[in-house]
Amino acid sequence: MKQKNSLKLFLPVIFSFFVMGFVDLVGVATGYVKQDFNLSDKVAQLIPFMVFIWFALMAIPTGIFQDRKGKKLTVNIGMVLTGIGLLIPFIYYTLPTAILGFALLGIGNTILQVSANPLLIDISPKDSKAANLSLSQLIKAIASMLGPIITTGLALYTGNWKLVFPVFAAISFLSALWLNSVKIEESKPEKAPATFKSSFALLKNPYILITVLAIFFMVGFDVAINTNIASYLTARFSISLESASMGIVIYFASLMTGRFIGAVLLRKINIRLFMAVSVALTLLGLFGIILSDDLMMTRVLIFVAGLGFSNVFPIMFAIIVEKKPAYANELSGLIILAVSGGAIIPPIIGFFTDMYGPLAAIYVLIFCVLYIAYATYYVIKTD
Repeated sequence: MKQKNSLKLFLPVIFSFFVMGFVDLVGVATGYVKQDFNLSDKVAQLIPFMVFIWFALMAIPTGIFQDRKGKKLTVNIGMVLTGIGLLIPFIYYTLPTAILGFALLGIGNTILQVSANPLLIDISPKDSKAANLSLSQLIKAIASMLGPIITTGLALYTGNWKLVFPVFAAISFLSALWLNSVKIEESKPEKAPATFKSSFALLKNPYILITVLAIFFMVGFDVAINTNIASYLTARFSISLESASMGIVIYFASLMTGRFIGAVLLRKINIRLFMAVSVALTLLGLFGIILSDDLMMTRVLIFVAGLGFSNVFPIMFAIIVEKKPAYANELSGLIILAVSGGAIIPPIIGFFTDMYGPLAAIYVLIFCVLYIAYATYYVIKTD
């Protein structure tokens, strides 16, 4: 289609992924909310739980809604809800309103993740889908990396870390207006409208089940390292929360670097080989973190793990959708349902950390990546 080469369409769609990255504020915010209200590790992990549980509850309904009402409208709804969620804890800051605000942020982000990925696929040439999805994750990583930098900077120089909320809320609302101003021809497969039954029936296919479960562990890993790396560095090396929060920045910088590389290389090389190398690099970084007793080396290894992990989600997303392209809306719903791994894995890490110490978090992260390695092997063997 002619629209696939239109920068006028591509820019507002790709910028919606920048708004999608605002959800990763939950990482640095968890540390500050924990500090502000003197919470235990287990209670503090309620915040990422309240963000990511909505992926389990709303992903499939969102896929069904967008199958009927359209992807662009659904993306806009997600960005508006994101903005509202960000404003609530700024206007009135208590533990309940912080949890409510992040819950709305999670709802908006669920809607965005279900709808923005297939909308980007709609406007992408066939041979650029995986690369454009990787580029979209790069844009998301930029927002994710800026979040802790801006938040920490505001905390140090104004004494109010919460000023990040109205800034990101304004960007969310303006982005929705931008996307709403362009006309996009969306793909409409010739089949019956999506339903809960048609969505969950896809999981009877072992290929879909194994790969979707890999998404569960990918997002569990991503959210868990984001929300726990600062606490891990604080406990392991006895440094301040502000200094430890740089670990989050390093992680998102590695994601940004890796996704830039992926946006280039995935147009030229086999995506399954790229996936296998990525998983191996992630494991190398994680095992190195366990062995490291030096802060600088640990920061380098966080970068290595993040660099390896940076492209596994967009590659797996592309692999799943290309298996059954006519069911892109249902598959997108299932994939984002699996994003609920971000709600499940962090509390598990909080439990093991309270019982066995900070190193336990890294072992849980390794388990997640080992399953992703299995799913990657299955995809390569099956295809």
